[in-house]
Amino acid sequence: MNALLGQAWRCPRSAVLVTRRFRVKSSKPPKKPAPRSSKTASDTSVRSFNDLPADEQLRRRLNDRERAQRRTTPSEPALRQRYDEFYDLTKHRLNHLLWELGQWDPEHREYRAFGLHTQESYYQEISFFKEALKRSFHLASALGMTSRTDNPLFWNLRSAFIKGDAAGLTKELRYALQTFLMRKQFSKSTTELHLRLADLRFPYEWFPATRQLQRTIHLHVGPTNSGKTYNALKALENAKSGIYAGPLRLLAHEIYTRFTAKGKSCALITGEEQRIPEDADMFFRSCTVEMTPLNWKVDVAVIDEIQMIADEHRGWAWTQAVLGCQAKELHLCGEERVVDLIQELCARLGDKCIVHRYQRLNPLLPMEQAVGTDFKNLQKGDAVISFSRVNLHSLKAGIEEATGRKCAIVYGSLPPETRAAQAALFNDPNNEYDFLVASDAIGMGLNLEIKRVVFESAFKFDGMAHRPLTIPEVKQIGGRAGRYRTATDAVRSGKEEETSATSAFSKWGAPGFVTAMDDQDLGVIRKHLQNDAKPIAAAGILPPSHIIERFASLFSPDIPLAFVLSRLREMARLSSSFNMCSFGEHLDISDVLKEFDLSIYDRSVLLTAPVSLREKGQKDILRAFAWSIANLSGGHLLEIPEVDLEALDVDASQLDPQGQKNYLLRLEGLHKAVTLYLWLSYRYRGVFVSQKLAFHVKSLVEEKITNCLEAADYEADKQQRRREMLRRQAQSHSKKEEKLLGAEAEEAPVAESGPGLWDAEGHEEPLYREKREVNAALPVRARRTTESLDSRVSRG
Repeated sequence: MNALLGQAWRCPRSAVLVTRRFRVKSSKPPKKPAPRSSKTASDTSVRSFNDLPADEQLRRRLNDRERAQRRTTPSEPALRQRYDEFYDLTKHRLNHLLWELGQWDPEHREYRAFGLHTQESYYQEISFFKEALKRSFHLASALGMTSRTDNPLFWNLRSAFIKGDAAGLTKELRYALQTFLMRKQFSKSTTELHLRLADLRFPYEWFPATRQLQRTIHLHVGPTNSGKTYNALKALENAKSGIYAGPLRLLAHEIYTRFTAKGKSCALITGEEQRIPEDADMFFRSCTVEMTPLNWKVDVAVIDEIQMIADEHRGWAWTQAVLGCQAKELHLCGEERVVDLIQELCARLGDKCIVHRYQRLNPLLPMEQAVGTDFKNLQKGDAVISFSRVNLHSLKAGIEEATGRKCAIVYGSLPPETRAAQAALFNDPNNEYDFLVASDAIGMGLNLEIKRVVFESAFKFDGMAHRPLTIPEVKQIGGRAGRYRTATDAVRSGKEEETSATSAFSKWGAPGFVTAMDDQDLGVIRKHLQNDAKPIAAAGILPPSHIIERFASLFSPDIPLAFVLSRLREMARLSSSFNMCSFGEHLDISDVLKEFDLSIYDRSVLLTAPVSLREKGQKDILRAFAWSIANLSGGHLLEIPEVDLEALDVDASQLDPQGQKNYLLRLEGLHKAVTLYLWLSYRYRGVFVSQKLAFHVKSLVEEKITNCLEAADYEADKQQRRREMLRRQAQSHSKKEEKLLGAEAEEAPVAESGPGLWDAEGHEEPLYREKREVNAALPVRARRTTESLDSRVSRG
């Protein structure tokens, strides 16, 4: 991190040299600095602004800002008020963070790890940090310095708040405080070593065996229902060996089923399940993208939904597959907006790139009118899209009650087998399942015979906040209407030539249609369908485990791994083609694991575990499994009380509707726990020894989940009010930054934007003169404690 404080502390020359290429230069050449006694006038005259000492650069930049402020007066009263409100919120979250950390104690492990060995040092360092925080907000409010380069502490706090609200702000404050406390331990040589280990500009060098191959990369791009994945899979089928890697377990299941139906030996490899053919030495592999085998040479590999290479959370898996897959032919399927990035990567890798562009096989049209709240307006083959798991069940009940026909249901947290069964019911034209309610999971390549996509809302909750749907999301989900050919048809056709249209196309012979339930949402949907998304500029990466291990070895064992990861994130230097993926879930997991005696390797493995800590009870599950790994025992499924096996004994038919909903959540929590157990059983076979039992429990849970899908009710007025509230919350969130923080956050370049130092020149100057100034900066509780200690010392 660039000293976190930016101009509140003077940055050393080493950090300035790392970041200077991204600084905005003045249109006028800088004045030549006065010659110093140790330099001749001729030496000084040729020095550029970037070659000046860091403190001189800082002084000049501040003077320029002050002059610009006097000319243009950017700090309007309204803007100052917004920054003051944000400052008040930040101080409140800091006090809450200090309360969570607890009072100073000689046995406090975290305080000791960060060098706070006395209570006086604790109060002094907290006051220093609060003063630094105050200065960073003064730079933003008084001088308008809000960029990542000029005021990184403010920039990071603002970005964290925008992305994660108060919780995200608290996390960033915690890391900022920890980095501040560690500033004296980071000497210049230590920081230079950190920078060398965190140099991630050349991730393709992590795969030396792949770099020895001359690969041909076929990039298949086009809208949904254009045949791009179909053509890529044909190349895979005609090869002797190959890999399919997709974003969902259900997609991996579909390709596995397709290949086995055609008599081809195929393995299914996901994080939680592995089906390896026993009667074949050579076989295809269908896997989720995180499980792509990188040490296996094949003729053809297909990587689906390549645009997810820029995903904030999972993009690293696509990047890893593209850079490391040892395939003679690598077929990438995705959207047009990824072309420039892939071509740039191929140029760096020395691989040949061939772009295949496709047009949609049948048109996709937005409708003029919304469906409305009367489900009788729905037509056979409609898919209603919603983004709330509970709301999906309510919609299902309402549609079945209004139409008298059956409605299938598909959403992300359903087990893949259950989702596949529901999709098969909807795709089968010879039954009474005329409708489908689904989440955005169908946008990830899930093949369904949909005539019309109906958006229940144009807004969604993404785990952090309510927001409008993006252009790619609308096009991906809406494009599922009027599918030309599905994997189900491929399975049915067996070895037959696949030139016929899908049954969906044959039935309707018309374009796919997209609409919404409300006119307000339909306007948003129509606008997104008519516009193009911005090109993808960078691929996501995460540091591999061997870099995390080496980087963590430079810190004391008592230092929390969350701080090590945050330090690595901020120290990382990236090229313009790569972005760092989010560390959010990793940091949460590392906080849960800090109480256990685990090696860095074990912690690195668990960082990528399929666990959602936001779900009720999942933290306790993770702690139980971590305890088993740390003690190399207690891994039998029946020995882990946190796994709620008692849920299998409940008779759902005896529960009221609300009780059945709660029971469904309980079953899904149990399914997540068993899924995590299976994931660990492939990595710690000697600890988690109940794999067969876990598979049996998993099947029982999935059966009960299927039985619970029918229990739901629907109230039209309640759902209408919910949609209106969702719109208001999403619109409020989109205006949050403008309302509270003023101008739009600067998207500063992150390439090679390395950090600065807390112990920069000038830090030795005290931030206070008298002890009462320190006490004035402390929370009331801490102030009383200090005064009490002082009085006892004076009496003693």
